[in-house]
Amino acid sequence: MDLNIVWYILVGVLFTGYAVLDGFDLGVGALHLFVKKDEHRRLMLNSIGPVWDGNEVWLVTGGGALFAAFPEAYATVFSGFYLAFMLLLVCLIFRAVAIEFRSKEPWVWWRRTWDFAFSISSILSSFLIGIAMGNLVRGIPLGSDREYQGTFFDLLNPYSLFFGCTTVLLFAMHGAIYVSMKTEGDLQNLVRGWIPRLIGVFLAFYFLFNLYTIVDAEWVLSTVRAKPWVFAVVAMNVLIVLNIPREISKGREFYAFLSSCIGMCLMMMTFGLTYFPYMVRSNPILENSLTIYNAASSQKTLGIMLIIAVIGVPIVLAYTASIYWIFRGKTTLTKHSY
Repeated sequence: MDLNIVWYILVGVLFTGYAVLDGFDLGVGALHLFVKKDEHRRLMLNSIGPVWDGNEVWLVTGGGALFAAFPEAYATVFSGFYLAFMLLLVCLIFRAVAIEFRSKEPWVWWRRTWDFAFSISSILSSFLIGIAMGNLVRGIPLGSDREYQGTFFDLLNPYSLFFGCTTVLLFAMHGAIYVSMKTEGDLQNLVRGWIPRLIGVFLAFYFLFNLYTIVDAEWVLSTVRAKPWVFAVVAMNVLIVLNIPREISKGREFYAFLSSCIGMCLMMMTFGLTYFPYMVRSNPILENSLTIYNAASSQKTLGIMLIIAVIGVPIVLAYTASIYWIFRGKTTLTKHSY
């Protein structure tokens, strides 16, 4: 296996880690306003309080890996999606500020304002991530210089907007399962009742999205026909998601959350397997696409960066595992809570 493929996999793993870990953070935020009691909202914030900032490390690491390994793809995507990514950055900043500021004052208007900021920024962040992914799947217009030829509004096409809605529902389902695992009592019972409905709505959007993909991104169907074993990954994904309400009904929230994590990993795996070897697919002129070869750094750079990754990624994994172990168990409110 050459270094280009190794880095394609590594970048995919890092962004998958971000989707799984920060996905439930964003999902908790998306559901935040549906909880009415102040105590319950504080419990939801404190369920993600020890981990949300560490989860975003995966996004920074993934972006850094993309910059180092595939600089042309990084430049094309970040310049072409500049306004969208700046808006995403603003949302992530407001979300972080809302978490920290929300309980600093007891005033009702103060807390409601930051509750609104936290929830809307979480929903919009999820939506923008979905829009970016949708445009990558559909393909974006690249010139012969492999630069983006469209505008910001070209990114807001129906397919990508539908992908954005599907992503919001995916993260909301993921977040609800996490809250159910981390809480107890009235809040847990309330969220447990949401999970089957969220799964149902998400699956409806998921199946419609796949049909939409066949129509709007025809290359996906031809790719899957050439790689029929991808269907096995999709089938496992659906079975894993359908296992979630089964585990919830048996009171096994941890296994439900584990199923949700595996399901999201399989979704990202499906994307990676069908998209290979492209980093940015050009539409309509496929020849202008960026691949893992024409967008990559030199072999020497990839080799040096791989040594750094072999050292750095285990550290990130160890840090993440230790934080989740230290703050395992049910969330409770103390004088140090948000």
